[in-house]
Amino acid sequence: MVMMADKIALVTGAGSGIGRAVSLALAGAGFSLVLAGRRMERLREVAREGGDGCTPIAADVTDESQVKTLFDAIQSRFGRLDLLFNNAGTAAPPTAFQDIPAAQWRSLIDTNLTGAFLCAQAAYRMMQHQRPMGGRIINNGSISASVPRPHMAGYTASKHAITGLTRSISLEGRSYNIACGQIDIGNTATSLASSIAKGTLQADLSLKAEPTFDVKHVAEAVLYMASLPLEANVQFMTVMATAMPYIGRG
Repeated sequence: MVMMADKIALVTGAGSGIGRAVSLALAGAGFSLVLAGRRMERLREVAREGGDGCTPIAADVTDESQVKTLFDAIQSRFGRLDLLFNNAGTAAPPTAFQDIPAAQWRSLIDTNLTGAFLCAQAAYRMMQHQRPMGGRIINNGSISASVPRPHMAGYTASKHAITGLTRSISLEGRSYNIACGQIDIGNTATSLASSIAKGTLQADLSLKAEPTFDVKHVAEAVLYMASLPLEANVQFMTVMATAMPYIGRG
């Protein structure tokens, strides 16, 4: 394992699921880690498990002032940031397109896209001005960043937009030694995806169970992306349950 003892990382949505698994993998690799999320009690649990190098900070990524406070704290405590895993996200109950409430749409866009933008922008600014200059941003996309599920228009739109955000940061970040990549994940066995193993809508609107896989493999993939030198970048990686209906979906 490549040890990253001199590197500072931030994980958003660190209190559960993919964020928790990735946080523990990064902590195990020696990163000094800032754990961000809305629920402080969950962050403290992850910090206890991750060890002394973990610092929990409560923050709602949809709130610009809270994001500023979060990054000010990172600057004050560590003086730099080497890695952002832009992971915080949310989903919504499957809803036919014509029935999606505007409030549900805004909630998905606010968290999955605007929250990711605010954190990426704050990280980018730090990386741009710190010395040595540069760093890495890894955005958590989704299988839905490429292909939709039925009745998930808001989630799908937010994740398609993440791909555009990743490409834009990647392009502009070259001038500042900032690498940006995206991991698209399909059917991890986490609470957010618990319904998938029981039955989820298919392209023909039938309901079928789908296979899932252990979230530890996502953590290993993110750790690989994070451990590369800045002259190398995984632009896009897809990690998914082998037999899920992704290739050929629809």
